Amino acid sequence: MKLHEYQSKSFFKKYGIPIPEGHVTSIAREAKQIAEEIGLPVVVKAQVLAEGRGMAGGIRLARSPQETESIASEILSSKIHGLPVQKVLIDEALSIEKEYFILITVDREKKQPLLMMYDSGTIYIETAANALFDNLERVYIDPLIGLQRFQVRLLAYKLDFPDRYMRALTEICMGMWRLFCDIDASLVAVNPLAITKDQRVLALDGKIKLDENAYFRQDAFIGLADTNVLAKGEQEARKHGLEYIKLDGDIGCMVNGAGLTMATLDLIASHGGLPANFMDLGAGVTSEKVNAALEILLNDKSVKVVLIAVFGGMTHCDDVAKGLVEALSRHDSGTPIIVFLGGTMSEAGNQILANTGVTVIPDYEEAVRSAVNLSRGTV
Repeated sequence: MKLHEYQSKSFFKKYGIPIPEGHVTSIAREAKQIAEEIGLPVVVKAQVLAEGRGMAGGIRLARSPQETESIASEILSSKIHGLPVQKVLIDEALSIEKEYFILITVDREKKQPLLMMYDSGTIYIETAANALFDNLERVYIDPLIGLQRFQVRLLAYKLDFPDRYMRALTEICMGMWRLFCDIDASLVAVNPLAITKDQRVLALDGKIKLDENAYFRQDAFIGLADTNVLAKGEQEARKHGLEYIKLDGDIGCMVNGAGLTMATLDLIASHGGLPANFMDLGAGVTSEKVNAALEILLNDKSVKVVLIAVFGGMTHCDDVAKGLVEALSRHDSGTPIIVFLGGTMSEAGNQILANTGVTVIPDYEEAVRSAVNLSRGTV
C-alpha cells in the first residue's frame, strides 16, 4: 500500500527526518491561509498516488496568497493521470543547492534490506529502469544488527557528499531505518533529499510503501489507504478481507488459496477463456465472505459466468456451500454459476447445493471447461 506525500512526511517528522514547513488541505481558501502562515513563496502540490505530478501540472509555485488559492482551486478540481485530486500540500518554497535520492528497501534476491543513494535528485521509482537501480551506490543491512552509522558514511563518501552535512545525513538515514522497521515498510524513500542554499538538509518529498501482510500488527495502517486508486470491487473486497484484483475477461472466479487461484486462471486461459478477476477467499471462509465475493462478481457487468472452485482442507466445503446458499437467496442476477467442491466435506457440500440452481460439477477441469464454454456461448 502506497502512502501520499503528506502521509509519508508525517511519519518522517515523527522519526526526526527534517521536512519543509507545510500543511495539507482540501479547501482552496485554507491554502491561502496556510501560505500566509508559513510565508511566501510556496509550492502547491497535488496529493495523488501517481508519478510525474509536476509534468502533469500537479506541482506549481505560488508567490502570493491569492495565487495560492487560485492554483489550489485549479488543482483540486483536476485529475492527475486519471486520479481525482482531493488534497493539496502547501510547502514552503526553497532555493536548492544540491539534491540526492535515498532509498531503503528489500533486495528479494539477496533476502536483505539495503540502503541506496543517488546524487542527482528525484527518481520516478515505479518507472525507473533496472539499469538505473543497478548503478546506484548501496550498502546491505544485517537485519539482526541494523543499519550502522559507518555504512551511511561509507555510502556518502562514494558520492562525495559534503562533510559539513554528514551528521545530518546520518541522522536522516538512521531515522529512515527505524521507520522502515517499525511500520513494516517495504520501501521508504526520500525523493529528493535537498541541501538548501540556507544550509538546511530537508526531505522535500517522500515515498512509503507498507507491507499489507503486516496489517494484523499495524494499527498505524488503519485509514491510510487511498481507495481512489482501487477499482470499486477492490474497495469492497478489502472491507471483507478478500484478495481481489480486477482483470479484463468475462469469467468471474471465486477460489480459495492463492495457488489454486493461479492454477484456475491458467487453466481458464489454456481452454481459451479469459478470467474477469483474481479472487482468493483465503482460509476460514464464512458466509459473509462468500456473500461479499459473489456480490462483487455479480455486480461486474463484464462477468458472463461465475466459476467457484474450492478444495477443502482447513476450509470445509459444506461451510462454503451454506454460505453460497445464503448468498444466492440475496442475489438473482441470472448469471450462470459453475461450482466445483473437492476435499473435506465436499460430498456434503454438493448435497447442500443440489437444488439451488447452480451447476455442480465434481471434476475440477471439467468445471473450468464448462465455464469457458458458457462464456463463449458454445454450450
